[in-house]
Amino acid sequence: MAHPTASAAQHMDAIYRYQRYVYDATRKFYLLGRDRLIGDLAPGPGDRVLEVACGTGRNLIAAARRYPQGRFFGFDISAAMLETAGSSIARARLGDRIRIAAGDATDFSGERLFGTAAFDRICISYALSMIPPWKGALQQALGALAPGGRLLIVDFGGQERLPRWFKRLLRAWLAQFSVEPRDALTAELDRIAAMPGYSVRCTPLYRGYAVYAVVTKQPTA
Repeated sequence: MAHPTASAAQHMDAIYRYQRYVYDATRKFYLLGRDRLIGDLAPGPGDRVLEVACGTGRNLIAAARRYPQGRFFGFDISAAMLETAGSSIARARLGDRIRIAAGDATDFSGERLFGTAAFDRICISYALSMIPPWKGALQQALGALAPGGRLLIVDFGGQERLPRWFKRLLRAWLAQFSVEPRDALTAELDRIAAMPGYSVRCTPLYRGYAVYAVVTKQPTA
């Protein structure tokens, strides 16, 4: 029997083996809110920025260009996506500022992957909807957040203010790519907000098409 991580990696590679070549050109039309997330990263000099499930490296490259003072890291479970990310980072001549590695969002160690135990900024962009144990991935990210750091999340929302036919068609189409909007995401963010040491700002985007959230970990005294 295959290890769960190996099985998940094989599944993602099967989905993106060919899609990765057109991923960035097509996803810009419906992965909405990613540029807002990048704009809100605002790392300070030397701050460590981690993207969980970095895919093709599109967000890391955009962020590294925008914030030359930051240090950038990303991991993904798909070897196919990491191959594309590595090529894109090399073409952008950002290999000295962006490090990527193979890793599982539900069980990762920044120390093991990058020699960095905690990060000042962590972002998760349209990945929770592709990770079945998504709550575990969220907790892993919180655990890797440095005091005073921020976790930024954008993903599909509940589409509450959109026509029912649109919601139904969108979800049927997303299911073809093993994507499932997490209707309990807002409730989970409320639970995190009630935890000592965390504050959460959660905003629906585009009539509920997407959810955008910033989780701040309070600095130590």
